[in-house]
Amino acid sequence: MSEIFRKVFGGLDLTWPKLIAAAVSAGVITAAAAIIPGLYHTSFIAITVTFELWILFGIIIIMNSKSNLDSALKCFVFFLISQPLVYLIQVPFSQLGWQLFVYYRYWFIWTLLCFPMGFVGYWMKKDRWWGYLILLPMLVLTAFSYMTYFSDFLFSMPRYILITLFCACAMILYPSAIFKNAKIRTVGAALGAVAVIVLTVLCLLDPPVYDTEIMANGETYRFDGSYTAYLADKKYGEVEIRYMDSVEDYMLHADFRRSGDTLLTLVSPAGEKTEYALHIERDRCEVTRVSPAAETGG
Repeated sequence: MSEIFRKVFGGLDLTWPKLIAAAVSAGVITAAAAIIPGLYHTSFIAITVTFELWILFGIIIIMNSKSNLDSALKCFVFFLISQPLVYLIQVPFSQLGWQLFVYYRYWFIWTLLCFPMGFVGYWMKKDRWWGYLILLPMLVLTAFSYMTYFSDFLFSMPRYILITLFCACAMILYPSAIFKNAKIRTVGAALGAVAVIVLTVLCLLDPPVYDTEIMANGETYRFDGSYTAYLADKKYGEVEIRYMDSVEDYMLHADFRRSGDTLLTLVSPAGEKTEYALHIERDRCEVTRVSPAAETGG
């Protein structure tokens, strides 16, 4: 395993043709992850929205460059090719069409920053203590991703386990893979392990909750404060009918704690029950009436 690390983080012959081929491949793979519906709400969607895998690509480029300028140029060109390609490939498959490129503005700013980051990042190869400080911002960004995806994992087990493990391993292994100095490698790995433990405990102490209003009294649904509501399986969370001053009407509020499928039941004052199939995700839910007559709601 150590031989693989040494090869990837400093032993590759990273020519310009190889870099361009890698940039195109990264763009195509990322676009595919964004297009394929079956990959939504899985670890594979992470590359389309957060930094952790792109940080890995950047570090590999830096560690296999020949100078500060070579590192800066290769980091910049890699992201200049891969990022717009992600959006270009998605255009035919998106309802937004070319308007999809409005989201590229954010990534273009980071692409511009790749030049100075690649230039400074090359100094990690000097194998000094201050090299760890250069690495530290990348570790912090990976730590934020770890908290996000570990929280998503707790909500949607076993989904997001791969990206969660990747982030945890990256925080521990980057110092060992990048530096040759034994003390830097040991201390860096130890700090990464401590960070993983602390962040894990924080997430466990504050488990994720998706709070939302899933129904509003009106044409589609009819209920008021005299109705009651409950879920067939309480492990998915709790529901409650509330009067909302903002809309001056009743709404069905939910605090979801797990993704999956369950049954929602509304009970009238007369004891009449209306059942709805409820599909829960981390940031959305779908409600479908199943009794007494089939009807789909939002």
